[in-house]
Amino acid sequence: MISSQSHRLASGGLIDRSAPLNFRFDGKTFAGFQGDTLASALIANGVKLVGRSFKYHRPRGILTSGSEEPNALVELRTGARREPNTKATTAELYDGLEAASQNRWPSLRHDLMAVNQLFSPIFVAGFYYKTFMWPAKFWEAIYEPAIRRAAGLGRAGTAADTARYERMNAFCDVLVVGSGPAGLMAAKAAADQGARVILSELEPRFGGSANWSGETIDGMPGADWAARAAGQLEGYDNVRLLPRTTVWGYYDGNVLAALERVTDHKERPGKGEPRHRYWVIRAKSVVLATGSFERPLVFPGNDRPGVMLAHAAERYTNEYGVLPGHRIALFTNND
Repeated sequence: MISSQSHRLASGGLIDRSAPLNFRFDGKTFAGFQGDTLASALIANGVKLVGRSFKYHRPRGILTSGSEEPNALVELRTGARREPNTKATTAELYDGLEAASQNRWPSLRHDLMAVNQLFSPIFVAGFYYKTFMWPAKFWEAIYEPAIRRAAGLGRAGTAADTARYERMNAFCDVLVVGSGPAGLMAAKAAADQGARVILSELEPRFGGSANWSGETIDGMPGADWAARAAGQLEGYDNVRLLPRTTVWGYYDGNVLAALERVTDHKERPGKGEPRHRYWVIRAKSVVLATGSFERPLVFPGNDRPGVMLAHAAERYTNEYGVLPGHRIALFTNND
């Protein structure tokens, strides 16, 4: 039986409501739409508990909406494509996606290892190595395997990886990292001057915060403006667009490393398609337009399910058309 999307708004968002998708989380089937992330689809279905903490197995929910997510780490796919510790906030939904929570036994809701919370006063740093020392032969035979099993987050795949991976080299005059309003305008300004431009974006959709912040740019809704700007750049012969690409290294001489997730958003890669593409980019100039992260406030219980950063709630509502909750409490440090 497919769960209803109890927290999906009747309209709004940038998802494709004409393209419904089914996916499974912890063996239960849910519904979503093309353009959802796994996190937004779980929220749409009213799922709040998505994982357990590393040591004490405290309940964990979705805190953010992007790559900064610390809690919603899940296991994706099965067989040779199984991948642990993937952030549900960046995993694109596709029909037939299999996802599972981690670090719980026997189930997410009824995790017996949550008893560790009762012993937190004695589980101090170094507790294991000072306590489980006798008899010595028990360490490798009993203690260490038990501790590793209790503290591990995900299961790495054991089947041979049959996916293809590519390495690419690229040269450009200007590399723009991030495609929010600043990144899009920087890329267009450079391209208009005849520069060879590469524009990389972590998300599948160009536009960054313009897609969900509700701002107006040049008299247009931000999402419409971003779509138009990206479409214009796509028509330039001197511009290369790299969506789903993480620039993760910046080295001497303006050499940057990037990883493009080519087919992770598909149930099966097409013939000859690689799973990932590793880029080495040499640029004359680099524009870092990566935006910013919201810093969480510190208070007891701020890691519990139901606690979400304000920008994340805004994004889920405006970009994905889901309501994070029906009764909202705001906690801020300014107005």
